[in-house]
Amino acid sequence: MANSTSTTPDYGIDAPNVLRNLLVFGALCLAVAIFAPPFIHLGPVTLDSRSFYWPAGFLIGEGLLYLVYVKVGKFRHRDRMLALYDWRGDEQVLDIGCGRGLLLVGAAKHLTTGRASGIDIWSKVDLSGNSIEATQHNLQLEGVTDRCTLISEGAQKMSFPDATFDVILSNLCIHNIYDMKTRHQALSEIVRVLKPGGTAIVSDYKRTSEYADRFRAAGLDVERKSANWFTTFPPLTIVVARKPVL
Repeated sequence: MANSTSTTPDYGIDAPNVLRNLLVFGALCLAVAIFAPPFIHLGPVTLDSRSFYWPAGFLIGEGLLYLVYVKVGKFRHRDRMLALYDWRGDEQVLDIGCGRGLLLVGAAKHLTTGRASGIDIWSKVDLSGNSIEATQHNLQLEGVTDRCTLISEGAQKMSFPDATFDVILSNLCIHNIYDMKTRHQALSEIVRVLKPGGTAIVSDYKRTSEYADRFRAAGLDVERKSANWFTTFPPLTIVVARKPVL
C-alpha cells in the first residue's frame, strides 16, 4: 500500500529478495572470516576461515552495485531507453510491467496530446511495495495523472486492439514469464498491439537474444544496444524493434 502522505516519488527496490540475500550471505561469510577459528573442520574436510573473505567481498560487492542501480542507475537507464525514440508528443505509449511507474512517468513527460498506459500484475517479489495504489500516487506526485492509465493485466494476453501503440516500453519484465510458450505469447502480443511504424524498446538482463529473434521472425527491424556496465547491475541490454509501415 502506498503512503499517501509521502511527498517524494518512490519507485521501490527491484527484486528486493535478491538484494537482501546478497548482503545477508555476504555479511555471514564476512563474520565467519573474522570470528571463526582459523580452521573449520567439517568431517574429513578442513576449511581455512580466511578463505571466506573472497565470497564475502564478492557478495557484498554485488549487493552494493545492485543498490547503486536501485538508487541511481535505473533512472539513468530509464533516460537511456527513452532517448532511443524521437518523441513528437502525440504518441500512444504502453509500458509493460510498469511497476511503480518509473518508465511510465518518464514517457508521459514526453507527451503533450498523447497518452501512456501501464500494465502490471503488481508482484511484490519483483518490486518492493508494488501496487496499483503506489503507482497512482507516484503519478500524482509527478503531475502526469491526466496522461496515464493503469491496467491490471499480464503481457501474454493484452486487452488492447491491434495496432494501438506508437511506442511500447518494458524493463526487467519479460524474463519473469518463466514458461517459454507463454513468454513467446507476450512477445507476439507486443507485435500485435504495436502500430506499423511503431517502436518497441525492451530491456532485460537475460533472454534479449530470444526477444530479438522472435521480433525478427515477426518481420520487425531489430537492433540490440550493448549492456551498460556502469549504470546497471546486472548489466542490461536493450532490444529496439521497429515495425515496418505496411
